[in-house]
Amino acid sequence: MGTLTTPRIRLATAADAALLARHRADMFRDMGRLNAATYGPLAAASAAYFARAIPAGEYAGWIATTGDETDAPIAGAGVQVRAMLPRPNETGTALTDGPEGIVLNVYTEHAWRRRGVAELLMRHLLEWSRARGLVRVVLHASAGGRPLYEKLGFVPTNEMRYTGTD
Repeated sequence: MGTLTTPRIRLATAADAALLARHRADMFRDMGRLNAATYGPLAAASAAYFARAIPAGEYAGWIATTGDETDAPIAGAGVQVRAMLPRPNETGTALTDGPEGIVLNVYTEHAWRRRGVAELLMRHLLEWSRARGLVRVVLHASAGGRPLYEKLGFVPTNEMRYTGTD
């Protein structure tokens, strides 16, 4: 592992589908939500999704690399863009009808954790989201990620989840 000075952040392309898929599978594995038998199928299905969704503009991802001569990937994050029905704004005084982003796949390789790389990726993601007119950005935080997201201004909401279809 080289010395991390300033990581390089770049927009992911469809050619990065396998890397993004590995990050996604590793993220779920590290959270204890993916067993060994499901790892391969999740990675394959995710790679197929990224290869299709990135060119279609349905998913934007960023990859952090070491920024040195190896420029090895060390982390990634992404946002899935989804259309939303018109709805009242937070105060109920106007309508909001723009797209929403759901943050997915925030993952840092073990050797590079706790160095600010995920925060740097998230700042790129949020800046991109503002520039693209996303009216809201949501995410599901792991216990380990919650302090970072709160630092960035995310707040808990009233979301509930039905898992009877899993």
